[in-house]
Amino acid sequence: MPLTADVKAELITVRDPRPTARVAELTAILRFSGGLHSIANRVAVEAELDSDVLARRVARDLVELYGVRPELHHVQGSGGRTGGYYAVRVIEAGETLARQTGLLDQRRRPVRGLPNKLTTGSRPDLSAIWRGAFLASGSLSDPGRSAALEISCPSSEAAMALVGAGHRIGIPAKAREVRGVPRVVVRDGEAIRGALYEMGARRTAGEWDQMRQRREVRAGVNRLVNFDDANLRRSAQAAVAACARVERALEILGDEVPEHLQQAGELRLAHRDASLDELGHHADPPLTKDAVAGRIRRLLAMADKKAEVEGIPGTEAAVPVGIEG
Repeated sequence: MPLTADVKAELITVRDPRPTARVAELTAILRFSGGLHSIANRVAVEAELDSDVLARRVARDLVELYGVRPELHHVQGSGGRTGGYYAVRVIEAGETLARQTGLLDQRRRPVRGLPNKLTTGSRPDLSAIWRGAFLASGSLSDPGRSAALEISCPSSEAAMALVGAGHRIGIPAKAREVRGVPRVVVRDGEAIRGALYEMGARRTAGEWDQMRQRREVRAGVNRLVNFDDANLRRSAQAAVAACARVERALEILGDEVPEHLQQAGELRLAHRDASLDELGHHADPPLTKDAVAGRIRRLLAMADKKAEVEGIPGTEAAVPVGIEG
């Protein structure tokens, strides 16, 4: 997804100098990109990332914030995962790091959501959580009816924690399960722009919003064009039906048609595409559109009444198949 890559490329450049924000972002990356593993009966912290740039940044933050030096590996893709990924692993001091980041509680139990101290932090810390979660497992689709900003979550508890953090900073996210995977989803176009801006992808937020507005304008124009086309088709069909009925009415009535009704009928046939108002201007003397409409209506009613008495097809029978009279 080009848009997803653009967002992540911009977010990688965001460096909040506040220690609490750096911890919140790093913890979210670890939580949403892998988390805890058991290797040789030892607790290991591992992150699986799709970018070597992000992997090196996570490794650097682990050194600077916690004093641990992780292992970096490039893992070739297999199965449904193409292109491979970059693994950042901490084995030697894994349990200590897990406790420090809040991924393990004091009883050595994995925390399935996010550490409470993070989700109740300041606005910059909450934004950092969202930034880290998106860097780890986020995606952004193109603007349109199915546009969505999504973050795949390791558990439903992590999804709910992320939703709660989002609501505290004005991101109206929802948690849902898609094909067995918990996800946090932002759907509304304005909400997506706000989420991108809040995470720090402000350039991409502006570009995404411009794309969205252009698509909305194009969609609006297309709707108007289709509306106009539909109106034109209906007008043309109505004109065909009206002329067919008038022709049949004059045929049914023959010499019995009153002169003023015959004139109205002949006006309709002589100016097939004209509106009732325009027909009135063609009359001599000029008539109002209501007068023209009334005369044509009486002409058709008189002809249909005679056709019913004589048991012959009325004016409606003259309307071509597929045209509404």
